[in-house]
Amino acid sequence: MTTPRPETLAKLTPVLTKRWLSPDAWRIGTYERLDGYAALRKALKAHPDDLIQLIKDSGLRGRGGAGFPTGLKWGFIPQGDGKPHYLVVNADEGEPGTCKDLPLMTHDPHSLVEGVIIASYAIRAARAYIYIRGEAVHAARRLRNAVQEAQAKGYLGRNILGSGFDLELVVHSGAGAYICGEETALLDSLEGFRGQPRLRPPFPATHGLYASPTVVNNVGTIASVPYIVLGGPEWWKTMGTEKSAGPMIYSLSGRIANPGQYECSMGVTLRELVELAGGMQPGHNLRFWTPGGSSTPLLTAEHLDVPLDFESVAAAGSILGTTATQIFSDQDCPVYATYRWLEFYHHESCGKCTPCREGNYWMVRVYRRILAGQGTHEDLDTLLDTCDNILGRSFCGLGDGATSSVTSSLKYFKQDYLDYIEGRTAPKLSDKQLVGAH
Repeated sequence: MTTPRPETLAKLTPVLTKRWLSPDAWRIGTYERLDGYAALRKALKAHPDDLIQLIKDSGLRGRGGAGFPTGLKWGFIPQGDGKPHYLVVNADEGEPGTCKDLPLMTHDPHSLVEGVIIASYAIRAARAYIYIRGEAVHAARRLRNAVQEAQAKGYLGRNILGSGFDLELVVHSGAGAYICGEETALLDSLEGFRGQPRLRPPFPATHGLYASPTVVNNVGTIASVPYIVLGGPEWWKTMGTEKSAGPMIYSLSGRIANPGQYECSMGVTLRELVELAGGMQPGHNLRFWTPGGSSTPLLTAEHLDVPLDFESVAAAGSILGTTATQIFSDQDCPVYATYRWLEFYHHESCGKCTPCREGNYWMVRVYRRILAGQGTHEDLDTLLDTCDNILGRSFCGLGDGATSSVTSSLKYFKQDYLDYIEGRTAPKLSDKQLVGAH
């Protein structure tokens, strides 16, 4: 294990994670001692439109994967329309390798609750929801406890802190479907329907929850709001890059000495993150990695110094996504890794649209053939053709994301596929595992 250099340690910028190691960090007493709800008091003295402009000025972009400007999204909500407005927090974190929202909700739930109250005030919402993945039982308990504590202190409910603003906050546990991480499928699930993506337009900003104006934001996005209100947009922009402002929680997993969450200014490189994590495990050398979870195209050791911000990662041919940085070594097989990811996407497809439902089903079977030593050269063309028929032709991003590891692994590691097909690599799957692959 290597010790990070001082200049690399300086890359750490604990903002959203600054309370995580405090004793009883999830309790309101600890939160209030560490600036908790000070931002809410400040926000309630401002005009809602001024808060929206503040978030626009900060350059805050969505932390859920797409990186859409948060203030712009809030500004889409029509005002004076006579309809109820809703804020929905997407806490359905379930993509392989993604693990930044769960520890945030577990260790510091009040930062999310405070962010929800401020954001709801800004968009004039009297009801807000946190939609959390059903399996996240511990985090959901912490959130519900935080909501109760906030209500008891007058931060939630009627006439919050004497401002005249009312807000009801509901923590809703989903049934554990990855598709419900897609914002319109999440809204359908909240309404009691099967979680499936909606055809757009219309968009949630005008026809969201119960056909009313709705903002859907990720946990990390909303939890950032109190810090921006307290510190100001210029302070927020001192971290990160010109177009990707602020810090980001990078979830590091895989062949490194110390997996975990590392909050750094956007623009940090994987080389620096690996150094912060104590280096690669003994005997392992970096071979490939995901910058933003399994739905983002793979990158290789050649991309160690790509700044991990929205623009730079896109220029390198991938997506920053959820900053779920899965690190694989020369002892890992990119073909097998892609197969395991595809199994996940095939299992989690809601089945609404044909390209995703059928495409992932058949690609899993092609991979089983290849990994069992029974693949053909034509299989590689079939995979690329199937990806071409899924990408951009699915109702939502699940289908698109499923193709990312396939096309990128074939781009960088085609020889690994050929080694299975031509018999140079021993099969990883047996004939019993091959059942149904033909």
